[in-house]
Amino acid sequence: MKLAEADILDASILIVDDQESNIALLERLLGESGYTRVSSTMNPEEVCALHRKNHYDLILLDLQMPGMDGFQVIEGLKTNDADVYLPVLVITAQPGHKLRALQAGARDFISKPFDLLELRTRIRNTLEVRLLYRKLENYSKELEQTVLERTAELRESEARYRSLTELASDWYWEQDENGNFTKVSGPVLEMLGIQVGPLLGEVGDGREVRDVRSEGWNQTERAALQAAIAAREPFLDLIFSRSNPNGTQQKYQVSGEPMFNKSLRFIGYRGIGIELTAREDSHAGSA
Repeated sequence: MKLAEADILDASILIVDDQESNIALLERLLGESGYTRVSSTMNPEEVCALHRKNHYDLILLDLQMPGMDGFQVIEGLKTNDADVYLPVLVITAQPGHKLRALQAGARDFISKPFDLLELRTRIRNTLEVRLLYRKLENYSKELEQTVLERTAELRESEARYRSLTELASDWYWEQDENGNFTKVSGPVLEMLGIQVGPLLGEVGDGREVRDVRSEGWNQTERAALQAAIAAREPFLDLIFSRSNPNGTQQKYQVSGEPMFNKSLRFIGYRGIGIELTAREDSHAGSA
C-alpha cells in the first residue's frame, strides 16, 4: 500500500504553540517543504474542538504552555473515540518530557532548539504512518461494506432458489456440514433411513423417534443416494421406489447438491424431490 506524494503534501497540519515566533518558523518550514494545508493556534484549550471539526492528519504540539499544557491537551484528544490513531508530534526542550509524552500517547517528539533536518524527517515519517493507517482503516470499511453487500446478495439468491425449488418440487431439505437436517419438507428423512426427530435448532415437538430403515424402501437405490451425499457429490433425478404393506408401489425422483461458502468450505447439502407416483396417476386419469 503506497502513498502518493501529493497525498502527503496535502495532509492537514495544526501547529499548537504559545510562542508566535515558533509558529512562524514552523509555518515557513512546512511551506518550503510543500505542505499546503497548515493552520495554527496559540490557544491550547481550543485544540480538541478544532480536531473534532477538522480531523487533522498531524498536530505539532508544544508541551509547555500556560493555562493548559501539552499533556492535558493529549488527554483531551484521547477522548475522541473516532480517532483510534492519535496524530500528535510533541515539541519540547525538556529531555525528561519525551518519554512521558510517548507514554501519554504522542507518536514522536521534536527537540528544541529545532534541528531543521530532524524536524522535516520526523514530520514526514509521522504523516506517512498516519496516512497509511487512515488508508488501511478506509480499506477495511470498504471491505466490510462489500462483504455485507455480497452477503445480502447471497441471501436474496438463496431465498429465490428456495422459493423456486419449493414451488417446483414436492419436498425440499437442507443439511449442515455435520449431516444435521436444518430444513425438511416431505418424506426425505424416511427415504434416507434417518430416525425422525426434531430438526436442528427446534424445540422438541413431541414426535417419537423411530427407526424407519425397513419400511419398504429399495435399499440399493437408497444406498446410491447415501453414497453420493457421503462423497459430497451432486446427484440429478435419482429414482427411488417404495413397496407399501398393501402391495402398492410409490416412486420418487430426487436431486441434490453440496453447498460451499466463499472459502470453499463444505457447509452442507440441499436437495429437492417429486413424487412420480402421484404424477403418473394424474396423467393416467387425465388420459
